[in-house]
Amino acid sequence: MKIYGLIGYPVRHSYSSAMHNAAFQALGVDARYELFEIKPEQLEQEFNRLLTQGICGFNVTIPYKEKVIKLLGQLDEQAALIGAVNTIQVNQDKSTIGFNTDGPGFITHLKQVVGFNTEGKGVAILGAGGAAKAVALELARNKVKAISLFDLDQDKTQALADKIEENFPACALSLGASANDLLKIHPDLLINATPLGMHKDDPLVFDPGLLERNLVVYDLVYNPAQTPLLRAAKSKGCSGVFNGLGMLLYQGVLAFKIWLDVEPPVEVMQNALTQMLT
Repeated sequence: MKIYGLIGYPVRHSYSSAMHNAAFQALGVDARYELFEIKPEQLEQEFNRLLTQGICGFNVTIPYKEKVIKLLGQLDEQAALIGAVNTIQVNQDKSTIGFNTDGPGFITHLKQVVGFNTEGKGVAILGAGGAAKAVALELARNKVKAISLFDLDQDKTQALADKIEENFPACALSLGASANDLLKIHPDLLINATPLGMHKDDPLVFDPGLLERNLVVYDLVYNPAQTPLLRAAKSKGCSGVFNGLGMLLYQGVLAFKIWLDVEPPVEVMQNALTQMLT
């Protein structure tokens, strides 16, 4: 039996195993997807242990999307541009290749399911970590007009802005001094690309009064399904309110294709995720 899995800290909240194990079963693949919760000080040791034990592929989540890069043999072009990895292919000789399917997975859901046309739109993004980088660069690639960024870590925010400017100069950039500054520019799309909302006591960092009715709000957090931001957006009548389940599905579909080189059973994977919510 082939073993695949997710590494992160924490990972107990993840729905990835349900999605991938359903896909393995539907295709008759003798494989299992497991969750590997690894403490930060044990990342390198545990990563190498899993490789030695014959793991065939990984997903990577918070807080290791950037830290895992130093452990990999090579990166594909998109992962190298983003500077973050969420999918790892392990070859038969145990060499590793890092990919990033977060951005393409997000865009697939945004365009095909949400029905959001990115061209010429203004986007505000809270966060500048691995997920934010993947989403922001993919949005710039898909011709959004402007991106506004805010993260408490100003160096990370500036580094992401510089990367967008260098690779997609047609995209206008602005840096907010606070989360609320992101809404004061009247964006078409607001994205939470931080872990805020995963825990019961997480605050709502935006003034609800700034959430406009024509705003689409997309929170990359999917567990819980209703974060404080999404509840506030619904109560304000925002035109679209979405959690990260769609992005999870489509980044998983792309990762599955990398590992097995087959067309994944998207509907089966989606149904498995939906069942996790009920």
